[in-house]
Amino acid sequence: MTSKLAGHLIAECLAAQAVDTVFGVPGESFLAVLDGIYLQRDKIRFVACRQEGGAAFMAEAQGKLTGRPGVCMVTRGPGAANASIGVHTAFQDSTPMVLLVGDVGSDFRDREAFQEVDYCAFFGPSTKGFAKRVERIDDANRIPEYINRAFATAMNGRPGPVVLVMPEDMLTQPVTAVALPRAEAVQPGFDAAAGAPLRALLMQAKKPFVIAGGAWSPQAAQALQKFAENWQLPVGNAFRYQDTFDNHHPLYAGDVGIGINPALAQRIRESDLVIALGDRLGEMTSSGYTLLKSPRPKQKLIHIHADAQELNRVYQADLAVNASPSATAEYLQAMPAPAEVAWAAWTQAAHADYLANVQPQALTGIAQGGQGMIDMPHLVSVVQRHLPPDAVVTNGAGNFASWTHRYFKFHGLAKGCKTQLAPTNGAMGYGVPAGIAANLLTGRTAFTIAGDGDFLMNGQELATAVQYGGKSIIVLLNNGMFGTIRMHQEREYPSHVSGTELSNPDFCKLAMAYGYQAERITQTDEFEAAFIRALASDSGTLIEIMLSPEIITTRQTLSEIQRASLARLAAKT
Repeated sequence: MTSKLAGHLIAECLAAQAVDTVFGVPGESFLAVLDGIYLQRDKIRFVACRQEGGAAFMAEAQGKLTGRPGVCMVTRGPGAANASIGVHTAFQDSTPMVLLVGDVGSDFRDREAFQEVDYCAFFGPSTKGFAKRVERIDDANRIPEYINRAFATAMNGRPGPVVLVMPEDMLTQPVTAVALPRAEAVQPGFDAAAGAPLRALLMQAKKPFVIAGGAWSPQAAQALQKFAENWQLPVGNAFRYQDTFDNHHPLYAGDVGIGINPALAQRIRESDLVIALGDRLGEMTSSGYTLLKSPRPKQKLIHIHADAQELNRVYQADLAVNASPSATAEYLQAMPAPAEVAWAAWTQAAHADYLANVQPQALTGIAQGGQGMIDMPHLVSVVQRHLPPDAVVTNGAGNFASWTHRYFKFHGLAKGCKTQLAPTNGAMGYGVPAGIAANLLTGRTAFTIAGDGDFLMNGQELATAVQYGGKSIIVLLNNGMFGTIRMHQEREYPSHVSGTELSNPDFCKLAMAYGYQAERITQTDEFEAAFIRALASDSGTLIEIMLSPEIITTRQTLSEIQRASLARLAAKT
């Protein structure tokens, strides 16, 4: 049998897993793998990013979009450390991902060699760590086993990241092993024995509420919609899974996350039955574990999740079911519903609350029409009106994201494809590389909303987009500060500004230097024409919005927050 380099075998194994794109930054520690990708260039492209954090975010976005592990490849030490932010995002977002790390040679290990890191200690695995599994490939003939296990582990149960470490000397060893067939996810079925108690709990309810999140296929999302329609259930989407259920649907009740509609939060608290489908009910979805009290909520709780370890971990459910979203939705859509339900008015009121929340509301305490007083709800309505229905909407972390979270209506997976990429772990710098990856992988329009601080985390990836023929539309809100932290700062230490001000570059010139088109907007009525030009452009476009620092959230101005904080402090004294 003809031998090959171990690095070439890794590339063959990736091709066998149907990997067509690897995001990374090249390193001398894995030259043999890069050579293997060259030999597989008709099947795999290596997208060379400008920083490993951006590459890892792109791979994480790939996992969200496809449901199969996105692949990132980086070098040892600093490369792996830079990529760790994407691994952490994949872990908390339950996204399948595989990180391949070139490492020091086996003969240098445990001497603190150049760029040496103990990756098992650094990445986990842990229920509080970075990765589901971390392994080093010391035996080159076992490469197919390690690659298949990495892909299976990344997809099974609660999806997440797996880290594979590749010693440099191992990659140049001759091997005769061959790639194994593509690994497929194991989908836990819905236990029919749980069907009767689930239906009984529903039939007893007066105010039920569904919270849907996690990784859903379009088919499963369609079945979820059918279940909700059969039973006339109000449905809210978990934090940054706003495309799980169609926001235009008359049963939609809103997003359950940061900046939640107060009426929706109260409705969940008043509910007598919460059905959590596919979401782990983390801190953001539960509003700091207040919408549902831990460990035993006052509401009845049905919790259905693909990973048994997520059940009864934080919340003691009345009914816990270990089942995949696909199996769950298939079962629920066929579950017989009564001719009439007792909560029809409750459901209608939930949707009415949502519609009221997305109506534009003027912020008080600011001079309308002043410098930087952009009408943000109007800008979002322009984006909504002109974006194609299958466009991918991305963002990083910051108050700027609240404008799309509140006012943009996602069409939902039931329409056929995923349309939202956003980090539930609150990672800044995610939106720009995620948008670029979405366009490179799908060819669909990618729209990114970013803040000035957020953009500067990974703005260099515009060069990656231009090099590989990708493009995105970036709306950058420039208010000259780290807005979210400033908001909290004014609440806790009013008028004591420390560390939150930014001195920014000329973002338009910076974007044009990378090869993007760019425009600066200072008035609301300038935006629509600029956005239409961006949609028609053959290249990516950055639209910089000069936004007043006063416009800090969708509900409050900075001055309102400061005045309330000062009053609170005065009352204490």
